Amino acid sequence: MIWPVLSALWSHWRRHPIQLITLLTGLALATGLWSAVQAINTEARASYQRANAQLSFGQLDRLYPTTGSIPLSRYVDLRRNGWQVAAVLTDTLRVSGHSYDVLGVDLLAYPTFPAIAEVSQTVGVAPVDALTAPGRLFMRPETAQNLRKQGSWPPIIETASVPLDTILTDIGVAENLLNRKEQISYLLVLPNQPMNRPSLSQIAPELRRVATQGTDQTTRLTDSFHLNLTAFGLLSFAVGLFIVHGTVGLAFEQRRGMIRTLRALGVPLRLLTRLLLAELLVCAMVGGAIGLGLGYLIAGILLPDVAATLRGLYSAPIEGTLSLRPTWIVAGFGMAICGTLIASFQALWRVSRLPLLAAPGAHAWVSKGVDRPIQAIAGMGLILGGISIFGVLDGLIAGFIMLAGIMMGTALLLPWCLEQVLKFGQGRARSPLSEWVWADMRAQLSGLSLAMMALMLALAANIGVGTMVSSFRLTFTGWLDQRLASELYVTAKDDVQGAKIAMWLSTRSDAVLPIRASKLQFQNKSLFVYGIVDDSTYRDNWPLIAQTPEVWDKVAAGQGVLINEQLARREQIWPGDHITILENWTFSVVGVYSDYGNPTAQAIISLPSLLNHLPDLPNQRFGVRVAPDKAAALANDLITRFDLPAQAVINQAGLKARSMAVFNKTFVVTGALNVLTLGVAGFAILTSMLTMWTQRLPQVAPVWALGITRKQLAKLEIIRSVAFAAMTALLALPLGLVLAWVLLEIINVEAFGWRLPMHLFPTDWLVLGLVALCAASIAAVLPALRLKRVPPSDLLKVFTNDR
Repeated sequence: MIWPVLSALWSHWRRHPIQLITLLTGLALATGLWSAVQAINTEARASYQRANAQLSFGQLDRLYPTTGSIPLSRYVDLRRNGWQVAAVLTDTLRVSGHSYDVLGVDLLAYPTFPAIAEVSQTVGVAPVDALTAPGRLFMRPETAQNLRKQGSWPPIIETASVPLDTILTDIGVAENLLNRKEQISYLLVLPNQPMNRPSLSQIAPELRRVATQGTDQTTRLTDSFHLNLTAFGLLSFAVGLFIVHGTVGLAFEQRRGMIRTLRALGVPLRLLTRLLLAELLVCAMVGGAIGLGLGYLIAGILLPDVAATLRGLYSAPIEGTLSLRPTWIVAGFGMAICGTLIASFQALWRVSRLPLLAAPGAHAWVSKGVDRPIQAIAGMGLILGGISIFGVLDGLIAGFIMLAGIMMGTALLLPWCLEQVLKFGQGRARSPLSEWVWADMRAQLSGLSLAMMALMLALAANIGVGTMVSSFRLTFTGWLDQRLASELYVTAKDDVQGAKIAMWLSTRSDAVLPIRASKLQFQNKSLFVYGIVDDSTYRDNWPLIAQTPEVWDKVAAGQGVLINEQLARREQIWPGDHITILENWTFSVVGVYSDYGNPTAQAIISLPSLLNHLPDLPNQRFGVRVAPDKAAALANDLITRFDLPAQAVINQAGLKARSMAVFNKTFVVTGALNVLTLGVAGFAILTSMLTMWTQRLPQVAPVWALGITRKQLAKLEIIRSVAFAAMTALLALPLGLVLAWVLLEIINVEAFGWRLPMHLFPTDWLVLGLVALCAASIAAVLPALRLKRVPPSDLLKVFTNDR
């Protein structure tokens, strides 16, 4: 019995191949976009884990200095008193405009450093080789290839055990590369410490021990980045499932007569339901396999930009290559199967309860208008539920739950809203034809509602994310103009040269602004404290979002401190509060400044006050105010006179250009997912209209019989599609603006610690609306052509049909 039943069920797909293609395409698109996002996230997290395992990031506690760097004598004292620590020197090395992270480790103290130990096993280089002159540099082959083009270096050992653009070596070699003699960035606290060693406060009171969980400053930012990508993947997956739901529902409705006949012939209802379920699972596997291939292709295209973003913004160790991982494949198939079951649950449930003698009737399985008030109530419940959850809970996850509730709830409200608009239009129709058009649109609403939901979500996502990105770009550009007020930024080789450069510039520039800072520990997190001189550059340009009266006078007098927005929101410290930077060193907070793109906490005090407490800070970096037309000549004179590398003198325009390049890369992935989601929504409209084609003849045949030509009917078909898209686009606009507000005011603050002002961009909305109308027009062209060319005999046959 099973094979004849399967043959009968399969005959439907042979007669309707477009429906089968639509079903598989919907599954492939949904799975592909979701899998692409998951592949990117999985690869990024795997890179983090490899870096942690190879370089001991996040595995060992660290000792940080309260000021500057750790002197070599302090390291010797700790070792002599039994402390098992290893010195680490890390900094950025710029070679011909490219940055490399140099990590120097005292391999005598830590000979089992994971990456070095792995290299010794795989490459055959003993750790002792890195200690003998001229040392060894360990790096990836890609890094080595770039570096070898730029002069001579110590012997380079190529290995995959080191992250991209990272140079691992002994601390002695790192000192020479970075020109930082006898300097230590931090100390790794090794396992198996002696029990009887003196306390840290006795030997090195100026060092602070930071526990493992506090060492990774990028964790929260990268987690939020991946959570944003996951949210976009889920949205794309949901839009694709709308296609699957509509196609499955229509296919089951068209097979209602077949199902009734099979049951009349004695096929048990339970067996029939199981066979239909098995059919859907096979489609899910096929569509999922296609989607995984599509996702792998999309991820491979987007991953290099994601890697550049994570490395550039968050200093996260991620590579730009994609690996095929079993967990990702299993997750992709799992999502395809779960999505298919969710999308087809309603159809299967109706099959299991279909009476044997159910009367045939058109659109028997499509949601009736009487269901729309219930659907609208459910939508309001989702919106209120999401808002309530955010009110009760707190954090990034709660923000995304609220966002999901608002978007899905509004999607459920859409059919009811469209029906009210159509009722309003039908009530004001002035001719029989226009009244029929409005009534026909109401009849089509049931079949097109899912496609319109997909279109609304895609448009809202584009409006919301586009508004966020454009607001960020506008704000970021203005912020850069304020923060990068100096025409030149100079870095000297050492303090002696820095003093000479400052003296030389004093008579050749309008102002020389020292950039001196110390990295401290505040609440077990890094705090960078900067000292500034009293100059109009800061008073006129520095972007403050909260302040007390006479803020700059108080800072100049050493009576107040400015903190960045990240620190203010994280610790809830605002103007009027006090902050203790070090023991017995407390300031009144007089202002909070915006600091977009920075993951760390910062504070600004007067330079004399900073030097009174920390007199040994490096004096190597300066901002130089000079007439813009003289900046290039002054930069060349600096390089020539002081024998500085080209990258030591940075022009303001070049720095802004690099900053904007990093900014633009940040949103490549979200922009691509927006475009793909909108494309899926357009495809959903096309598939809905194609699958509804056979259901349209009973509605248009009577009108044709009354004298309306097929050409006129085809035009009306396109007009209906455009009208639906226009109404949906208008309703998507407020949802998109709400989405933008939530992203800027809630998600961004929870994820990154700063709030962005919201700007409106009506021109972008108009473009998106036109895109939606074009997509709807294109989707309606094929059904309209079919209607225009349908033989009159087919229209006449409608009157002999049971429908």
